[in-house]
Amino acid sequence: MRRADRLFQIVQLIRGRRLTTAAFLAQRLEVSERTVYRDVSDLQHQGVPIEGEAGVGYRLGIGFDLPPLMFTQDEAAALTAAARLAQSWVDPALAATIDSALGKIVSVLPPAARASAESVALYAPPMGMDAGTRTHLQALREAVQARRKLRLAYRDEGGAPSERTVRPLGCFYWGKVWTLSAWCELRQDFRGFRADRIDALQVLDERFRDEPGKTLADLLRQVRANCADRLAPPSPQKP
Repeated sequence: MRRADRLFQIVQLIRGRRLTTAAFLAQRLEVSERTVYRDVSDLQHQGVPIEGEAGVGYRLGIGFDLPPLMFTQDEAAALTAAARLAQSWVDPALAATIDSALGKIVSVLPPAARASAESVALYAPPMGMDAGTRTHLQALREAVQARRKLRLAYRDEGGAPSERTVRPLGCFYWGKVWTLSAWCELRQDFRGFRADRIDALQVLDERFRDEPGKTLADLLRQVRANCADRLAPPSPQKP
């Protein structure tokens, strides 16, 4: 990659995130962190309002922007493939939005990139979820965005029913099934609920705010810690 292209990519990567570390930039650009520090310093001296410092992270000052580059043929093809796959595994409202967005993007592509996007021979027939699960997924997603509590009628793996009031934190796709990760008020702990095992759900008027120990960030830290414990080598036994 030419240095001029790398500098442009640094600006694009920083402006797309709240805080971007040098380690992240180095990994994405396949260069050393020392190179990133030097490039960021050069950009700052050229007047690009990059705030932050080495060892902490970077972000762009308010109001700065660069005109976007047009998609390459490969990028246009990749975007089309990803959209087709996603449409088969999301709820109807989101699938329609994806289709609308993709149509707008393809319509402004140069002829070669448009042809590349439209000729992608990769399809995902809508066979993944039944209509009920798709409807539930949309309600779950919208409740997460609106930060509104849910009341669930749920069946566990053995078929035993239960009712839960939960704080929905995020929807996760596992290749075949969607799950809702939530803070369960009954168990006072994080729980996962398969969308296809939800018999009924009600979006409550009550909204929730982040509380220490009950947020998505807390859940993800817990998951990472559990994974690290499972992957850690066993401690040597004392003789």
